[in-house]
Amino acid sequence: MRFVVYGAGAVGGVLGGRLAQHGHDVTLIARGRHLDAIRTNGLRVEDPDDTVVLPLPCVASPAEIDLGADDVVLVAMKTQDTAAALADLAAVVPTTTPVVCVQNGVVNETMALRRFAHVYGVAVMLPTQFLEPGVVQAYSAPTTGLLDIGHIPGGDVDGRAVEIATAFSASRLLSSARPDIMAWKYRKLITNLGNAIEAVCGPAAVAGGSVRS
Repeated sequence: MRFVVYGAGAVGGVLGGRLAQHGHDVTLIARGRHLDAIRTNGLRVEDPDDTVVLPLPCVASPAEIDLGADDVVLVAMKTQDTAAALADLAAVVPTTTPVVCVQNGVVNETMALRRFAHVYGVAVMLPTQFLEPGVVQAYSAPTTGLLDIGHIPGGDVDGRAVEIATAFSASRLLSSARPDIMAWKYRKLITNLGNAIEAVCGPAAVAGGSVRS
């Protein structure tokens, strides 16, 4: 199974880097100066314990990759870029290609389902940063993050979800295959909204209950 990381920024870069570190076949899709830096110097992944430089194949678009039946596409760009990215992907790969939305928000999976038959959502708990072209940082070590996965629209745990979760878990990422992944993604969204309230009102207001009341 090859992982094609479509959007190799902070989350995608760290995820692709961890998978490659642990023996998985990984190809990155990036753009601009980030693409140029990875092609020239490799992808540099930093965390509190270590730094690695990975000479990964990196291309500018899905059209440059010969995607096969055993490939899995990990979609990791910002939501505002998802529709265009999926259109580019659908133009060159079969609709049966597994597409995994490793993204915050709750609309990416719906967009993917309009074009692909096998869509998976991921609840992303992966503190990362895009530092500069060719360099991404993970803030957590030795476990890099939590990436639970589930088939969309849900209701079952299929073999592909288990296979991907196993690959994530073997790559310093905690991951479980869940039948109700969108519920977990909505939980993350609500948590993020709480963070925004705390940023505006201050932690004391939230802790004291005045905001909740």
